[in-house]
Amino acid sequence: MAETQVGIFESALADLDVEDFWVKGYAILRDVYTPDEVERMRAEAREHRVNGGELMAGPLKHVLTDGRMAKVVQKLLDTDKVIYGGDSSATINGKIRVWHKDNTDREDPDAPDWDDRYSQLRFGIYLQDHTEHSGGLNLKVGSHEICDLTSGETIYVKNNPGDMIVWSMRMTHSGAGTLLKDPAARFPEPHEWNAFPPEQVAPEHEERIAVFAHLGADDKHGRRYLDYLKTRTYMVQAWRRQPLTPEGIAELEAVGITVRDMPAEVRDDKRAGQNAQWQPYWYPGTTKMGAAPATPTAPTSPAGQRVTAQRYGRAVKRRLKGVARGAKQGWQAAAPKSSKR
Repeated sequence: MAETQVGIFESALADLDVEDFWVKGYAILRDVYTPDEVERMRAEAREHRVNGGELMAGPLKHVLTDGRMAKVVQKLLDTDKVIYGGDSSATINGKIRVWHKDNTDREDPDAPDWDDRYSQLRFGIYLQDHTEHSGGLNLKVGSHEICDLTSGETIYVKNNPGDMIVWSMRMTHSGAGTLLKDPAARFPEPHEWNAFPPEQVAPEHEERIAVFAHLGADDKHGRRYLDYLKTRTYMVQAWRRQPLTPEGIAELEAVGITVRDMPAEVRDDKRAGQNAQWQPYWYPGTTKMGAAPATPTAPTSPAGQRVTAQRYGRAVKRRLKGVARGAKQGWQAAAPKSSKR
């Protein structure tokens, strides 16, 4: 980065309100990238599309190795232990117009993702204006704390091309959003993308390019998320097509990012990548039997025993809470009712 741009980024980082992020579930860092950087990334995204794979497999790897995203993670999560496992991409004219979450456990509020504050983040760089154009990001404010796809106020993120957006991976969001020209108008829902007369809708860019990356804390949530990704067909195919290189790993480590070499883990694992669609991911005590971990920790090893004990302990706590709640409700139902005379 040029010295002037370093100063601009450091200023944006200093202005990043951590408390506000955890209330809303997202943040926007303004003018992180220069117009020249934006044009460079747009060209690199077109080049990247030819070979596919995650960002470290092509010309866009500098998005991760320049260290800007890593510093945001460190500030938001208050940790120096940042993990990257190869979940990143560049899209051109992508149209995922449905509400969804990106974390592992998306339907079960008793699952491990919802035990405590979630430490895995999604970064988005939308390389064109969405202050006056449709096609940007929709979010449901505060939905990172709620295990459903309906809660939270719908907003359309009005970003400039040089902005960096970061949100919790438990956040409900959708792509290719609709923006109305009337500044006082509400933000349409994703399914309403064709519900308005064309003269009321802000135009789309002919070519909408976005760059995405997952980074998070190297903790139980990070490990569970990457284990889950090993079950997904699209991700395993990308990892096998473009493995990480020792040089790339060294570049990430130089900016404080610990690399879990997922392409190496799935290379010869015939059980990996069997789910084309999201499925509930198994944990002890679950009643939703989705895919089991592709490479479960051996229970005979000390590490495996610790993981099993921790998961079993959480499952027992959840079960006991349920039993206590049921007993309390039973007692209340059985208690004699007062009557008026």
